[in-house]
Amino acid sequence: MVSRRSHQKSRTGCAQCKRRRIKCDELRPACSNCVKHSITCDFQTGSPSSASSSHPPKLLKHVSSAKSPASTRSSILSRPVISNGLDPGELHMGDLELLHQFTTATCYTTSNRSESHDLWRKTVPKEGFHHDFLMRGILAIGALHLAHLRPDRAADYQNIAHSHQDKALSMFRTAMTNMDESNCHAFFGLSSLIVVYAFASPRRPGSLAFTDDSQTSEGEAAWLPLIRGVNSILQQVFGWVENGPLRGLLQPGIINTTDTRLPKPAAHQLKQLTGLCETATGGEEAVEACQEAVKALQKCYAKIFTRSSVECEVATAFTWPVEVPDKFIQLLNARAPEALVILAHYCVVLHHLDDYWWMGGWASHVMENIDNELNDSWREWIQWPSETISRNEKCLVWRPLSPDVVASQTPLSINSI
Repeated sequence: MVSRRSHQKSRTGCAQCKRRRIKCDELRPACSNCVKHSITCDFQTGSPSSASSSHPPKLLKHVSSAKSPASTRSSILSRPVISNGLDPGELHMGDLELLHQFTTATCYTTSNRSESHDLWRKTVPKEGFHHDFLMRGILAIGALHLAHLRPDRAADYQNIAHSHQDKALSMFRTAMTNMDESNCHAFFGLSSLIVVYAFASPRRPGSLAFTDDSQTSEGEAAWLPLIRGVNSILQQVFGWVENGPLRGLLQPGIINTTDTRLPKPAAHQLKQLTGLCETATGGEEAVEACQEAVKALQKCYAKIFTRSSVECEVATAFTWPVEVPDKFIQLLNARAPEALVILAHYCVVLHHLDDYWWMGGWASHVMENIDNELNDSWREWIQWPSETISRNEKCLVWRPLSPDVVASQTPLSINSI
């Protein structure tokens, strides 16, 4: 009896060979049997064989169980969106415009230091995403900058800025009761922006705007108390901030001036002010307050004059309001002429910040109103700062001097005044 030739069964052959019960050699794109008999092999059409469909590989199981792209898109779109109360389908283009303005332009105008630019551009907005009051402050400054750049829409942007700032301050006051390491950086950031906002806001003619809120017009900020307030907040959180993401904005040694050189005209004026303080009206306390204010002004002048390019001129200029005693602020509020004269000489420092869009014109504004407060017998005391500002002279900028003015501009030590 002739034995039947055995062969290994093919379980993955084409359907044509299986139907004819012959072995399929599984060649692609068509098996040899289908080619020999001139029939279409299902390997060519890509249709699965009966065996393949009855015993799909594991990979095919995963593929067959996967959702189609269309069904996946539908599933994603149908998922609920977690939101903070805002309509997830609504983009607030106005706020995006303000944030874009701040991060692409405004951030470069708060300081002369490149390190500060990067912090205001990236780090401060990042903090703002975690603290609404800081983000509101950012948007308010962005709006005021656009008001400055687009005069035709200034009123609109100022109204937007005012709305954001009001909400920022309301949340800021509430959050201050729980100031800690987690939010101190946001407090420091907004405190700094509040000062910028005060100077960038429209000025009221005839107002010095340095007194407390009860003596200023509605919506007008008192810039001297604000600067002092920022320093007060910084002192509370300094230990955290100096080790945090905004430490690059700090210049802790800025008040401790070691180089006391001054140009001669400025040194001469400070010497005259020192003599004026000795006869200040208001008793010994007033005399001491004015003397302390002049000493602080001497240091501020010297620091501006000898400042290196890596030091922030804005922070340097704002050391004087921080250094003067509370009694001197009281004398300013009372419009004491000696205090107003000293303030007029500080306007020479403010004038050095005149190129910043948010500080432009402030020195002239304060000088003009000081002049209106003083009677004729006091005006000679403010002649030098008034003329320096009117000539647009930055007298505290160190620069190479021509031989004919070296003698009158030779730096003079404060100690020799």
